[in-house]
Amino acid sequence: MLRSLFSGISGLRSHQTMLDVTGNNIANVNTTGYKSSQVVFQDTLSQVLTNAGAPQGGVGGTNPAQVGLGVQVAGITTSFTQGASQTTGRSTDMMIQGDGFFVVRKGAETYYTRAGAFDFDTTGQMVLPGEGALVQGWAAVNGVVDTNSPLVDLKVPAGTTMGAVATTTADTLGNLDSSAAVGTTKNLPMKVYDAIGTERTLTVTFTKEAAGWTVAAGDGAATVAAQPVTFTAAGALATPGTLTVGGVALDLSKVTGYAGLDTIAAGTPNGQAAGTLLSFGLGADGTITGTFSNGLKQVIGRIAMGAFTNPGGLEKAGGSLFRTSVNSGEPMIGTAGTGGRGGLAGGRLEMSNVDLSSEFTSLIIAQRGFQANSRIITTSDEVLNELVNLKR
Repeated sequence: MLRSLFSGISGLRSHQTMLDVTGNNIANVNTTGYKSSQVVFQDTLSQVLTNAGAPQGGVGGTNPAQVGLGVQVAGITTSFTQGASQTTGRSTDMMIQGDGFFVVRKGAETYYTRAGAFDFDTTGQMVLPGEGALVQGWAAVNGVVDTNSPLVDLKVPAGTTMGAVATTTADTLGNLDSSAAVGTTKNLPMKVYDAIGTERTLTVTFTKEAAGWTVAAGDGAATVAAQPVTFTAAGALATPGTLTVGGVALDLSKVTGYAGLDTIAAGTPNGQAAGTLLSFGLGADGTITGTFSNGLKQVIGRIAMGAFTNPGGLEKAGGSLFRTSVNSGEPMIGTAGTGGRGGLAGGRLEMSNVDLSSEFTSLIIAQRGFQANSRIITTSDEVLNELVNLKR
């Protein structure tokens, strides 16, 4: 049979693969986080009709004469160029700006994805819609995230509580007017908490006496009797440096005693009441911060990201997921914005990077290539027909 017949067949197969890849790209033009693919062709083995000859004895050399045996698909490459940004306004949507992948787990296998349209299930686990893959990251312990610890399934369950913390320190700051009238009183109330979060009011009272200022404190249960407040000649506090009321150490060292200036005020005590989670937000570094009913915010966890030496070596696993291969290299896990990993943008999604103008051009090229190779087969058939008709 004619070599051209089989070359034409290989061309049909290769261009059919190109049509398949191009059609899949166009089908996923609106798929979140989709990365387009391109087909690379290469020729197959060539049959040697005449070997090359070396120049000798006054005769020049000759080049080899070869006939190619068709075309084959050398590879299908994935383009990881950045897709367009789509604003959604959803607090759980995240877009990677730059390189890197979200890390998710489905069953016992770990996958990587650029699609950041996350949701929560009934247990508060952060998941990918449709696939149900669990987003991986680090859970915070008392508001602190240890990125050196193993990855876990990120969870923001309803009813998450922030524990109470007892108040141990408080302070006052500002200036007591040394020229104030006798009998002037300054009451500085501040909220403090016990170990189970019960709130009480600690009041610090400064009173101007004939001999100078005095200070007293009480929280309804414990009291400290009034004692003199003395200052150095330069207006700095001399005594007392601290008062202890109901287990709270009250720091007075920031109080001054200049004349004509009244700025004394209560500082911010430590400690907090218990609270339940009301809402949460995602930061640009993947940090999940919760807002609690006690008016405070606390870090709940952080989303992990992976980077690869050769992302083109990843295998597509469906559902906008990728898995590692022997040529992708091992993932380098870390936080957004570090180690070559891109930053994160909340309330936005990365759309497909398919370029329709390029894909339709490829569609025409594939169609014409397929058509031309079909003509090779038709012509080869006509030649064979002529050979058969030589004997009638």
